[in-house]
Amino acid sequence: MGCVSDKRWESFPDMFSAGLSLKETQDEEKEAKFNAKFPFEKVFPVYAMSLSKPDTDSILNSGRDPIWEAVREEAKLEAEKEPILSSFLYASILAHDCLEQALAFVLRQSSTESYSHWQLNLGYIFSNVMMHDRDIQRSIRLDVQAFIDRDPACLSYSSALLYLKGYHSLQSYRVAHALWKQGRNVLALALQSRISEVFGVDIHPAAKIGDGILLDHGTGVVIGETAVVGNRVSLMHMLPKSSSNM
Repeated sequence: MGCVSDKRWESFPDMFSAGLSLKETQDEEKEAKFNAKFPFEKVFPVYAMSLSKPDTDSILNSGRDPIWEAVREEAKLEAEKEPILSSFLYASILAHDCLEQALAFVLRQSSTESYSHWQLNLGYIFSNVMMHDRDIQRSIRLDVQAFIDRDPACLSYSSALLYLKGYHSLQSYRVAHALWKQGRNVLALALQSRISEVFGVDIHPAAKIGDGILLDHGTGVVIGETAVVGNRVSLMHMLPKSSSNM
């Protein structure tokens, strides 16, 4: 069990020479196509901060996670500027080893105002699913980059992680969706109900939602069981103009 940075991201020739199964080879081909459509150096501008031409394979194989590094650096700076928030920033970000662990902590803190037994275990549920699901590990990074790129109100990576309930509800859905696919439907629906109660966002765990999603504000959003949302979609919450006679 480890953070996403501990995963092996091998190239197709390496996998072929290692004599892996046809299924694994096909999975790697699919991932290669994904990377061709979504080049990391464009999707993750932070990768280019210290490299003129990012080599994402060497970065990932080196154990680095620049998105997480950016989150930690922002938290350190914020703690210096606002000492009153230092303990909060330490507990939410700086005390953790990776983005998955920090996000699990933040989601648990947001979702456990009442204290039933299963809700007290939400932190474990979030962490256990995210630490073992590579698709979610990719999605939480593509989603946070979508907030940075397309939401003018998003100040930083860390602010998206800590404060934006559109991001929180989306990542909670991703955990519920993973549970649904595992056949743990009752737990997935219980999590959906809790997400709806806390964030005002109702996403059925069977819905299919792609990567790089911006869910702005989120309040009142309903995504049903049969809904399909593609990659790089922005769901903007527009308020109606006030009536002139009000």
